[in-house]
Order: sequence, then C-alpha cells, then structure tokens
Amino acid sequence: MDFAALMNQAISGSKPKSSSEPEPSKKYMKRAEVEEERRQKYLAEQRALEAEKEAKLKQKRKREEEEAEAKQAREEKRRKFAEESRRRREEQEAEEERARRKRLGLPELIKETSEEVDADDIKDEELVEKLREMGQPITLFGESHKQRLRRFRKLGIVMTTGPIPTSLELVEEKDMKVDTVPRGEVERKFLFRQLASYFTMILKEWEAALEQEKRDTFASKAAYNAMAQSKENMTPLFRKFEKGDVDEGVLEPIVEIVKAAQERRYVDANDGYLRLSIGKAAWPIGVTMVGIHERSAREKLHESDKGHVMGDEVTRKFLQSIKRCLSFAQVRWPPEDIRQLMG
Repeated sequence: MDFAALMNQAISGSKPKSSSEPEPSKKYMKRAEVEEERRQKYLAEQRALEAEKEAKLKQKRKREEEEAEAKQAREEKRRKFAEESRRRREEQEAEEERARRKRLGLPELIKETSEEVDADDIKDEELVEKLREMGQPITLFGESHKQRLRRFRKLGIVMTTGPIPTSLELVEEKDMKVDTVPRGEVERKFLFRQLASYFTMILKEWEAALEQEKRDTFASKAAYNAMAQSKENMTPLFRKFEKGDVDEGVLEPIVEIVKAAQERRYVDANDGYLRLSIGKAAWPIGVTMVGIHERSAREKLHESDKGHVMGDEVTRKFLQSIKRCLSFAQVRWPPEDIRQLMG
C-alpha cells in the first residue's frame, strides 16, 4: 500500500458522520439537565391544571348565569300569575257585588277610572321594599294589593330618628323644661313631646359616651347592656306618650322626677322615684299576726296592694330605666350643690 492510499484512508476516517445517521442515546446525563427536564415537566403539568381549572370556572359561571336567568324567568312568571289571579279575583268580587246589588235593588257602583287609581297607586315591587324597610311583613294571608297599600298608608307615619323611634315631634333642648301636668288636651300633648325629647336626649348622650369609652372589658359590656335594656324597656313609655294614654298616678310623679332632674336636683328626683315605686303605705315588717289577736293597724298593711304601680311588669321596667337615666344624667350634668348627688 502506497502513501497516497494510506492518507486517503486516514482522511476518510476523520470525516464527521452524516446527519442522516441516528445519534446514539446518551448513557449518562448531567444533574443540571435532569433538573431542567424535571422543571419543564412540572411546568407543563401546572399549565394543564390551570387550563382545567379555568375550564371548570367557565362552566360554573355559565351554569350560575343559566340558573339566575331561569330563576328570574320563574319570578316573572310567578308575578304575572299573581297579578292575573288578583285581577280575576277582583273581577269576580265585583261581579258578585253587582249581582248582589241588583238582587237587592241597589244602584250600581261607579267604576273608578284608571287615572284615579294610578294617581295614588304604588307598584307592588316598590311597596314590598318600603314595607321591608319599615320592618313590616310584606304580605299577610289572603291580602290583596289594595289591602297591602292601605296597610302601608296606615303605617306610613313619620318616625323621628333616635334611640327610640317615635311619631312625636321632638322639641329643642330650650323647650324641654316641664313644670306641672296641664289639664288641657293640647298642653298635655306638648308635655308628652317634652318628656319624649328629654329622655331621647339622655339616651343619645348615654350612647355617645359609651361609644367613646368603648372597651373590651366586663364593666364596659355591662354598661352597654344596661343602656340597651333601658332603651328597650322605655319603648312602651314612648308608645303611651304617642297615644296620650298615661295613667295620672304615673304621669305626675314622672313629671316631678323630670323637673327635679332638669334643675339638677337629683336627690329630690330620686325621692320622687322612691315615692312612686315604694309609696307611703305601711309595709309588713316581722310578725304580723301572733295567736288569735291581730296587731294594731294590721288592716293598713295591704290597703294599697291592689293596683300598685310596680305590680305591672311593663311599668316597673320603664320606671327602673328612668332611674338608670337619672344615674347617668348626674354624671353628664353634675349638680352645682354636691349634696344633690345620689348615693
């Protein structure tokens, strides 16, 4: 073999293999390559999970929208059915009324025009919302739209905003001064407005003071509960003020208590409360009967038991709430004379 043949053989052996020939698989891999392959596989799995989750959310939103549309269609169908039933019932009642009046020989009723009805009517949806805002049931058993509207008008009394909502028109602080119980009807109504305004002012100040000193302690919670219970217990008293139905035996002592409190004579106000709650009647102390002989003046012990003011649970509760208002008032508006502080 000559030198040229040997050179050709060496050159042909050193040439790279063609790309058409398959590369042999790697027997060994670097750690970085293994980690990169694992990371790419993890990312592909996460993308698949995100795509599946997004598809499920789309299906859920679509299902909720379909359910909402179906519910709205059912409500609309129910409303139309209720309106149709109400119209048929009204027509049937009107037909029965016409037949009854014809049978009795009475003149026919004049049918109301649509303009007269629509001028004073409220849509059923708006009427329902207004009744809900007032805390009233939206419909009663067998109640028609006209009956519901009539009930709403009866309840549509303007209520003043405050701790205890009331239909009484509250007066300003300079007009709250009370003196005695008047005899005239107009003066008594103004007296009820004065009393309601005074107790509303105390409850507002009481609530504001507790909000400023709000703490998460047992004493703070007890004070707030006492204030809330006082508002609840005094609500029947405000209802009596609205109706003007307050017993004279209760109204006069309340006016006396409020007058003394407004003059910052809290000891005198407390004395008025004690006279109202306990009274001046004799109370049994110790043994009231020994043997066959009665003690002297024993018949006076139970003279005032019948109809005592504290025997009524509602009256007892709002009188106790008045006493709590006095306790707060002497702290909020302290007296000039230290001797007028209640113990």
